[in-house]
Amino acid sequence: MARFSIPIMRFVFLCFWAASTEAVYMKYKDPKQPLGVRIKDLIWRMTLEEKIGQMMQIERGFASADVIRKYYIGSVLSGGGSVPAPKASAEAWVDMVNEFQRGALSTRLGIPMIYGIDAVHGHNNVYKATIFPHNVGLGVTRDPVLVKKIGVATALEVRATGIPYAFAPCIAVCRDPRWGRCYESYSEDHKIVQAMTEIIPGLQGDIPANSRKGIPFVSGMTKIAACAKHFVGDGGTIKGIDENNTVIDLHGLLSVHMPAYIDSIRKGVSTVMVSYSSWNGKKMHANHDLVTGFLKDKLKFRGFVISDWLGIDKITSPPHANYSYSVQAGILTGIDMVMVPQDFVEFLNDLTFQAKNKIIPMSRIDDAVKRILRVKFMMGLFEKPLADLSLVNQLGSQEHRELAREAVRKSLVLLKNGKTIANPLLPLPKKASKILVAGSHADNLGYQCGGWTIEWQGLGGNDLTIGTTILTAINNNVDPSTRVVYNENPDVEFVKSNKFSYAIVVVGEHAYSEMYGDSQNLTIAKPGVSTIHNVCGAVQCVVIIVSGRPVVIEPHLATMDALVAAWLPGTEGQGIADLLFGDYGFTGKLARTWFKTVDQLPMNVGDPHYDPLFPFGFGLMTKPLRDN
Repeated sequence: MARFSIPIMRFVFLCFWAASTEAVYMKYKDPKQPLGVRIKDLIWRMTLEEKIGQMMQIERGFASADVIRKYYIGSVLSGGGSVPAPKASAEAWVDMVNEFQRGALSTRLGIPMIYGIDAVHGHNNVYKATIFPHNVGLGVTRDPVLVKKIGVATALEVRATGIPYAFAPCIAVCRDPRWGRCYESYSEDHKIVQAMTEIIPGLQGDIPANSRKGIPFVSGMTKIAACAKHFVGDGGTIKGIDENNTVIDLHGLLSVHMPAYIDSIRKGVSTVMVSYSSWNGKKMHANHDLVTGFLKDKLKFRGFVISDWLGIDKITSPPHANYSYSVQAGILTGIDMVMVPQDFVEFLNDLTFQAKNKIIPMSRIDDAVKRILRVKFMMGLFEKPLADLSLVNQLGSQEHRELAREAVRKSLVLLKNGKTIANPLLPLPKKASKILVAGSHADNLGYQCGGWTIEWQGLGGNDLTIGTTILTAINNNVDPSTRVVYNENPDVEFVKSNKFSYAIVVVGEHAYSEMYGDSQNLTIAKPGVSTIHNVCGAVQCVVIIVSGRPVVIEPHLATMDALVAAWLPGTEGQGIADLLFGDYGFTGKLARTWFKTVDQLPMNVGDPHYDPLFPFGFGLMTKPLRDN
């Protein structure tokens, strides 16, 4: 045996050396390895607990570095209004995100977590961020180049706070303005919504020409992963009731609500969020045929599918009534990452039990994890998981505010201009002896920005963030000799006795989000109607409607000399004054039908018996008084 001792020792040594080398060299950590090799290598190393951890997204209020380390959490989010501190700086956001990330990196395999946030009209959760017009206004512009620029700016501001993932854009086709999320929709016309998916390459970067169909793409550290939502048909629910049932045949679903998803996937969108709503009575969170069969198999989407907030809980009625069934139904439907904000341990235990007992096959778990890892690898999170402070000056930058101001100008629609065509009121003279500004929305930045701004439901008042109210913008634009009088709700005698040259009345809806915005009457918030009649009955007036959708104005229209739909313009109210006083001309055309009465709803362009107050595509134009 002695003569074999040296070869045997050499063999043992080589085996030990190979094993130790393999321990040091992990293919998934090598950026030179092909994407598929990295994913396969990492999944092969993962335990079931680590895989399920990747499939969970928890709320930052319930997260910590220790929690992330203990449960191998794959993603953290900020819900609406969930911030590290009131009016937190970009630096504070970066510190918080990095603290969570260090927890993820300290796990056995060091898989980075991905932090997500609802940046739906700019980085709207964050103090001092640029708040762009909501989508209902951007659809009016019919300008995909502008919307792409907004995507670029939003990505920079989101990255400025250390966040690499936004739950945007919403590509719902709102078919009934009674829906509380209608302002998140670009239009009732799917063609406009399709064009506006150009925001995706703005957020993520332009997809390479040779990219495979459906592969997610994020081009660098100034870009973020986007999320097309809410799949599918959320804008078509009965009576516009949020999270309700969309009753439409397959042809209608594919021709109205699906086209923007096809465009989004073609542009490399990284993730798709499932809708709370149902299609013909089937909950979308439990619709395997559409989520797996159509989105993943037919459209070849290779990013990950994410649930909405507590989305799988709502598969049953009442929610959470049979949680084990909901977990099984949601995961087998094809949902890869589950937004379980608070009770993530319950989800983990339930899914672990079902996987170990082959109720949910490991192939489904592996598919989910593969998709999540694909996005993380594509984004470069493994190479640069920690954020730095190099982009903090992008938050609310002047360049982005100027872009938002341009978007406001292009999103306004002039619906009426003068009691007769021969006597237009707009543009208004900057030089006048005395003018009146009235209305609950004239000096209210919160109403101007609407929901999904700092708080989930939005806020009233001017202290929520930095911006320019319409009143301030008017003061900035008029001649220094012009006296501007602000009275929120004046009576008729006040208006008559002051002998104003003209008046600007700004009224509309209060801030709201989701189901809290569902409305069957669509009226202007009190005392808006009385303000219109008190002012416009006594002096020449232009009325500006600040709202997330068309509202009832037909009974009051004759009283007004001019009418402007301003939608939810965001922080840059100066864009409204730019048009009122003729620095720029009105160019916006309605991307939504403006009804006469709510009894007509739903009513969309192309419907039989189409009889609107202002039709889809309507908008008066004015010329600027000077070149710009």
